[in-house]
Amino acid sequence: MKNEKQEMNILDELNKGATMGQDAIHFILDKVEDTKLKEELEKQYNDYKKISEKIHQIYPDYSEKEPHDTNIINKALTWYGIEIKTLMDTSTSKITELLLQGTNMGIIEGRKLLNHKSPDPKVYELIKEYVDMQEKAVEKLKQFL
Repeated sequence: MKNEKQEMNILDELNKGATMGQDAIHFILDKVEDTKLKEELEKQYNDYKKISEKIHQIYPDYSEKEPHDTNIINKALTWYGIEIKTLMDTSTSKITELLLQGTNMGIIEGRKLLNHKSPDPKVYELIKEYVDMQEKAVEKLKQFL
């Protein structure tokens, strides 16, 4: 078996990213007026939730603890950042721009994990699923700019 600590750290990072994606969508959803964008964001929220559930399923293979989540400070900073950045502009384009920035950060982190770590195959597949999901989300979001 590969380094269990490395696997645990990778899963923690993925879970933080998935949780942050859920938080951002949750915080911004009430500002969205475009019905199609709202539907897309609800789908993306569920995609992040599924990734997090899969992480929770395999995490016990590497640790007796629970996967790390975003802490209350990060949640507050995410909420505050969204509030400030949408204070003067809640247009569909502005909201989409914010979501694209966050999603691209998640893709970058996921790609780093794929390219610079050698996790167990099931962890690797989960990273790949996470990155693929986010890359598809970017393509969907582009139409709302």
